[in-house]
Amino acid sequence: MREFWQELKSFFRKGDMVLLILCLATSAFGCLVVASATSAVKFGGSTRYIVIQMGTTLIGVLMFMIMSSIDTDIFAEKRTAFTIVNIFLLLLLIPFGTDNNTGNRSWIPIPIINIHVQPAEICKILYILIMASIMSSHQNRLSRPGPVFHMFIHFLLLAGGNYLISKDLGVTLIFAAIFIGMFIAGGVRMLWTLGFAGTLAVISPIIWEKVFSEEQRNRILVLIIPEIIDPTGLDERWHTTQSLLSLTGGGMLGQGLFNGYRTQRGDLFAQHTDYIFSTIGEELGYVGCLIVIILMLAIIGRCVWVGTQTKDYMRRMVCFGAAFALMFQVMINIGMCLGVMPVIGLTLPLISYGGSSIITTYALLGLVSGVHARPSPRSHERYIRAPL
Repeated sequence: MREFWQELKSFFRKGDMVLLILCLATSAFGCLVVASATSAVKFGGSTRYIVIQMGTTLIGVLMFMIMSSIDTDIFAEKRTAFTIVNIFLLLLLIPFGTDNNTGNRSWIPIPIINIHVQPAEICKILYILIMASIMSSHQNRLSRPGPVFHMFIHFLLLAGGNYLISKDLGVTLIFAAIFIGMFIAGGVRMLWTLGFAGTLAVISPIIWEKVFSEEQRNRILVLIIPEIIDPTGLDERWHTTQSLLSLTGGGMLGQGLFNGYRTQRGDLFAQHTDYIFSTIGEELGYVGCLIVIILMLAIIGRCVWVGTQTKDYMRRMVCFGAAFALMFQVMINIGMCLGVMPVIGLTLPLISYGGSSIITTYALLGLVSGVHARPSPRSHERYIRAPL
């Protein structure tokens, strides 16, 4: 505990200030857009959204500092505990889970403060730490069957459990992106990746028919055969059509904050969460969209850069895992607004409204900052007694 307080006190000297500044710039941009998106008539003039957005950003910064001050080696020793916590969090969805108007039973309401928490966001961080710990402990024999199936069982337990309980395909795919990304970046032989891909291809008809719901299948098929799935354009294609109209309606510089035609009329579905990129396109134009993309790429690139600067395998995998999680979420969210990705309910990190998402994203990036602060292992120091 004494070491933690010492690290916390030296945060502004040792932590990754570049990453924190990038996060704060992105959050500030997000707060402006959320304030504009929630000023529409359908929100009733409520300032609740922007207050929560700003409040959770402050909590997120605190979590960034806390996670940055904890030695990564400590997390490596808690793999079993993290697995138990993940299972417990997912099981909480059975008695307490609600869809929070998203269609997925992936939220737990907190009645006292009238907010909803998504346990899978916490599971995402713990899963990256679990994967990094497993891969680190087997790094010299990573491509052998034992370690490979060890990693796969953890993925199946978390991703499968999350989907079976919540039916949240978006978060489940984030777990898959983390697994695949870390699996390849960690140095596992490509033969295993090809083997998993082949197996998935073989069982994909079963997954398509028995696992995916009709609504989920239609959301994918509408990208391929839109006229057949939604001939009227009023069902699966409706939200995407409105999104594209908003996204392209702003031109180069946009119609101005608090002045977007469709946004302020409330025509755009989930304009402060899933489709906030379309809100940005309408009100801030292509320039605003480009700023968001640059900020996101800078954060992801910083995670990769920090990972490449450390010689410690586990620390590198933590940074790469964070980068893959963010990259996949950004890619799906923007692609969804552009109508080239299925609508699976993934928000834009640090930009979209969402308390638990903001806090956990800052916490995840705090782990990367911790690697920047302590690029080499220090675990041996805890077992050396101080001289009397």
